[in-house]
Amino acid sequence: MTNATIANPRTLFVAVTAWAAALSGCALAPGGAPVADAVPVQVYAAGSLRGALTDIARDYEARTGQKLVLTFGASGLLRDRIEKGESAQVFASADMDHPQRLSARGGWQAPAVFTRNALCALTSEQINATPDTLLPTLLRSDVRVGTSTPKADPSGDYAWAMFRRADAVQPGAYAQLDAKALKLTGGADSPKPPAGQGTYAWVMDQRQADVFLTYCTNAVSAQAEVPRLRVVQLPASLQVGAAYGLTVRTGAPATAKAFALALQEPAAQAVLQRLGFGAP
Repeated sequence: MTNATIANPRTLFVAVTAWAAALSGCALAPGGAPVADAVPVQVYAAGSLRGALTDIARDYEARTGQKLVLTFGASGLLRDRIEKGESAQVFASADMDHPQRLSARGGWQAPAVFTRNALCALTSEQINATPDTLLPTLLRSDVRVGTSTPKADPSGDYAWAMFRRADAVQPGAYAQLDAKALKLTGGADSPKPPAGQGTYAWVMDQRQADVFLTYCTNAVSAQAEVPRLRVVQLPASLQVGAAYGLTVRTGAPATAKAFALALQEPAAQAVLQRLGFGAP
């Protein structure tokens, strides 16, 4: 995972305000927001944002009348689809690397962090791990460790970053974890759960892994779906923070820029934090 410099979280706020002010000939509502357009705004977003953005979009559409089309997936795969020509106008990634790559290629604004997440361990009921015993548990030869797919899904990149931190705690841990980790989700060819089932709840319910390293928000949702699962916090020595990046296509309509701005405003931030995401 690229250790890129994170933009100031207010950068996009300032930029979007400037974009809106610079638009000429664009009809504005009395409050200064763009009048709803009949053409929906195309929003591509990390799969871990599905619950939060679905709620935010519902409220936003009711308040503004502007329709949104949400497309969810692994951030790396979404970035690849955008680079191949798909018409996303707003991109909300689970990391900063993928939106920064779009910006560096041209045609997208410099991204800013708009929310945060962290890694947790989602375990079967047969694993009795605590934060203090998690690393020895992961290293046990009889424990299958599941992850998402690096490069395609930032969750996998964060897992490998955690493996590197583990090596500082116990030399040789990286090699063991790198060799044994099962890349079960997030890839272009990863099996999908049946309709109505969450990916991580399904993977663990099918006993494809004994421990799955994923975002804490995903782990909590999976446990709600399959109560016998357990959520274990990573100790500080292993913790890897996930900074979510937001960018808007250059030349996108004012309605797209307005939605990107709304994602950083208190109403949307309250939804994100209610579902376990962190403040920017």
